[in-house]
Order: sequence, then C-alpha cells, then structure tokens
Amino acid sequence: MMGPLVREMIAAEIPVLAAHGLSMWGYVVLNALDRSPVRSQAALAEAIGADKTRIIPTLDELQSRGFIERRPDPDDRRVRLLALTEAGRTAKDAAQQDIQRGEERWLATLSADDRRVFLRVLRQLSDTRGG
Repeated sequence: MMGPLVREMIAAEIPVLAAHGLSMWGYVVLNALDRSPVRSQAALAEAIGADKTRIIPTLDELQSRGFIERRPDPDDRRVRLLALTEAGRTAKDAAQQDIQRGEERWLATLSADDRRVFLRVLRQLSDTRGG
C-alpha cells in the first residue's frame, strides 16, 4: 500500500523541486545539512543512504549555485566538510513550504481523527527508523 503512495508523492514533489531549481537528491542533501550543519561528504552520504561517489555531482551543482560550501577539514586535509549556506537554507525552506502545501491538500481528504492517527503513526515509523 505504501509503494504507490510514495511514488505518487515523489512524482508530485519533482516539479515543485524543479521550480526551485533543485533535484530530489539536492533537496535531500540540503535537508540533511540543515539538520546537522557541518558534515563530511562521507558522513553525509551515510546519513542519506547514498554512495559517497554518486553524490559528488549533486554537491558540485549545489556548490555552484551557492547553496553549500565545501572546505578541507583542518584536521585531515583529505576530508571535505560541507555546510549549508543561507542561500541553500532559503531554497530548501521555500521548496519545503511548497511541498507541505501539497501534503496539506492530501491530508485534507482525511477526517481530523484519521489525520491525527496517520501523522502519529508516520512519526512513530520514522522515529524507529532513525528518520
């Protein structure tokens, strides 16, 4: 039951993200960096469940747009530290607001009681998975 719903939600989010100049992976990266402001590329990849070499083009794009900064770790020059910029936070917040408006339209089809239960269960499932 979750599969079709998740696919439909992703399909609805893609044009919203594109309107903000973001890919799905770009949005995932900005969200992760907003939760933990400075991360190494390897730690970020692990946190979002991505291969660290596969996210490099996404990081390059986000950096070129001024959404993230990458700098060498002073303790280990081989490691690159990532940080969200104010422009990145602004882009992420704007996209997130638009996505939430779409989610609100879906949730509006539920009764108030069903909505509360649905959101509570989603939080529980997310918490048990480390989300």
